[in-house]
Amino acid sequence: MRTILLAGGVALLGTLLGTRYAIRYLVSRGFGQFIRDDGPTSHHTKRGTPTMGGTVVILSVLIAYAVAHLATWSPPTASGVLVLGLFAGLGLVGLVDDWIKISRARSLGLHSQAKLAMQTAVAVTFGVLAFQFPDERGHTPASLAVSFLRDIPWATLPMWLAVIWVVFLVAAWSNGANLTDGLDGLASGAATMVFAAYTIVNIWQYNQSCSLASAGPQCYEVRDPLDLAVVSIALAGACFGFLWWNASPAKIFMGDTGSLSLGGALAGLSIATRTEFLMLIIAGLFVIITASVALQVGWFKLSGGKRLFKMAPLQHHFELLGWKEVTIVIRFWIICGLFTAVGLGLFYAEWIVSSQ
Repeated sequence: MRTILLAGGVALLGTLLGTRYAIRYLVSRGFGQFIRDDGPTSHHTKRGTPTMGGTVVILSVLIAYAVAHLATWSPPTASGVLVLGLFAGLGLVGLVDDWIKISRARSLGLHSQAKLAMQTAVAVTFGVLAFQFPDERGHTPASLAVSFLRDIPWATLPMWLAVIWVVFLVAAWSNGANLTDGLDGLASGAATMVFAAYTIVNIWQYNQSCSLASAGPQCYEVRDPLDLAVVSIALAGACFGFLWWNASPAKIFMGDTGSLSLGGALAGLSIATRTEFLMLIIAGLFVIITASVALQVGWFKLSGGKRLFKMAPLQHHFELLGWKEVTIVIRFWIICGLFTAVGLGLFYAEWIVSSQ
C-alpha cells in the first residue's frame, strides 16, 4: 500500500510542479497549438497555447513508478512494465505527431496511415510480449480469453487472433482518448476518474487474488494486480496534477502526446486486469464521444451528405448549440463519474453474487 500511495503522490507533484516549467519552456520556444479553421470559432482564441504537455504526464508517471519501487525496495513486474511501455510508446507516436504540427505550423500532423502504422507497431510489440513472462502459476500479463469482469472461459482465442484483438483494443482506446481531448480539461479530468476507479479494481483483485492461500472460489487470475494498482494511481495522480494547468482557460494542452498515451494506458490496464469489456462502462464517456464520430461519418454517407450532429466529436456539437465550454466539460465529467460508479458497482456485485 505504501508503494501505491507514494506513486500517486509523486506523480501528482510531478505534473503539478513540472507543468509550470514546461509551460515556460514551450512558450519561450513558440511551441503553440494550431487550431482547425473548421472548428468552433471560440477555439480561435486558443491559438498559440503551449502543447505537448503530455510529455510531463508521461515523465511524471514513469518517475513516480520508479521512485515508488526504489523507496519501498520492491521489484517492478512484467505487467506494470508492459503497460507503462505501451503508455510511453504511444506517447512517442503522439510526440512525433505534435512536433510535425508545430514545425510545419499547421493543425494536421502525421498522415493518418503513418500514424496508424506507428500505433500498430507499438500495439503488436505490446501484444506479443504480453503473452510472455509467465509467473509461478503460469499466468502471463495478458490472457488468451476475451474478458468482461474476468476472463470469459468460452471466449478463448488462438494466439494469433488474441494478438489482433489486443491491437484492436489499443487502436480503439488510443484514438478514443484522442477524440475526447477537445475541450480544456475534459480528457485529463475524465482520465483521472477512470484511472482512480481502476486503482480500486486492482486493489480488490489483489486482495482476492488466487495466489493467496486464503483465496476463495471467486478469486482473480491476474498476474500482478498490486503493481497494476501502482500504475493506475500514478496515472490518476499525474492527470489530476496536470488538470490544474489544463482546466479552462487552459495554460497548456496535452496534445496527441498525452491523449494517445492515456488511451494506450486504458487499453493496457483493461487487458492486464482481464476487464476488457468492463472498460467500456468505466470509461463510458470516451466510448460515447468516439461513437458520435462513427455515427456522424456513417450517417453522412448513408444519408447522402446530411449530418447527425452539428459537429463531431460530441462535445463540439454542444458548443455549436451555444453551451459554454466549462458547462460542457463539467457535465461530461458528471457523466464520466456516473459511468465509473456503475462500472465499479458491477465489478463488486459480480463478486458478491458469485460468492454466495
